[in-house]
Formats: sequence, structure tokens, C-alpha cells
Amino acid sequence: MILHIHPENPQPRQIKTLVECLRDGGVIIYPTDTVYGFGCDIFQQKAVEKICRIKGVDPMKAQLSFVCDDLSDLSKYTKSISTPLYRLLKSHIPGPFTFILPASKEVPKILKSKKNTIGLRVPDHSIARAIIHELGNPILSSSLPGEMVEEYTDPELIYEKFGKQVDIVVDGGIGGIKYSTIVDLTGEEPQILRQGLGHFQE
Repeated sequence: MILHIHPENPQPRQIKTLVECLRDGGVIIYPTDTVYGFGCDIFQQKAVEKICRIKGVDPMKAQLSFVCDDLSDLSKYTKSISTPLYRLLKSHIPGPFTFILPASKEVPKILKSKKNTIGLRVPDHSIARAIIHELGNPILSSSLPGEMVEEYTDPELIYEKFGKQVDIVVDGGIGGIKYSTIVDLTGEEPQILRQGLGHFQE
């Protein structure tokens, strides 16, 4: 199904419908402050595996990331954050960034990379954060497969392509065409792995 949600003032009833779907192990396509992407509850392993199947990737090699509601939520899923790192994160979130950080024990095994790291996001988007807030834990953030990002700005076209493979496609208006900027914060110096929409400043 396709679910129309107001991008700035998401209707609580619609958000509840999405959250019930996620709790039941469903897979959705939802908007962020960058592009539309796949989402599921990070604790529903079968849903994570389903997204990997749709994308044609091995879950153990997929470098999956997930979306948190705020900085305190994010800090649960990474090892202790130093004061300088906290300040750095605070100055960039919410925003179009994915930060690679050491994974804490709270992170489901399927989502950890071989280096025991995880990509974490706090998007500046009302729908994404309303879903997480209502669900009570993060949701997976994974881009749609293929190179044609322009096709994935229109929820109707997304529904035509993926409607049979997912449970709900959220129509939150036209999406963006630039991905998030990926910043690796596991080393001594921050390293930009992919330059996207966000401009990172140390």
C-alpha cells in the first residue's frame, strides 16, 4: 500500500500504522532529509534480511546503517562518546550525515560490520523521526538499489517499482537526489568516505 503523510506535520494515526507494520516485521520505504530508502525495525532480523534480498546484498557485507531520533538515542548504540566527539556530533545532527562509529553491545549482530562498527544517522526530517519516536528504537536506513536516483524522488514511481516487495511505501512528497555524507569517526581524524549533501566541518 501507499500511505500519504504530511512531510512537516505527520498525522499520528498514519505514523501508528507504520509503526505497527514495523513491529510486525514489515518493510517500508520512507523519506529522509536526503533520499527515500528502505526501512525496518533494527531488531527484526528477518526484515533486515528481506531488505538485503531485495537489494541483492549479503547482510554480513552490506554495511547497513540506521536512523536514531536524537543524540542521546544515538549514544546508546556506540561505545562511550568523548566530549570533543559529542560536540562534533551535536554540531552536525540532525542533518544529512551518516557517522561510522564503534558499535556497542546494543547493536544487533546482523548490523555490525566486520570491524565492529555501525553507521548512525539522525535525519532532519519530521516523518523519519516521528516513526522512530513512536517505535521507541531506531529503524534501518538503506538506499534503494540501482543508479537512477532521480527515479526515486517520486513516491508513485517508487511504489510502481517496489510496491509488491515491501509492505508500505510512504508518500511524504518529492524526495531528494543526493545521499548523506558518510564520515568515519573511528580513527584519530575524521575521514569523509562519501561526499553527499552534508558539508562536514571539524
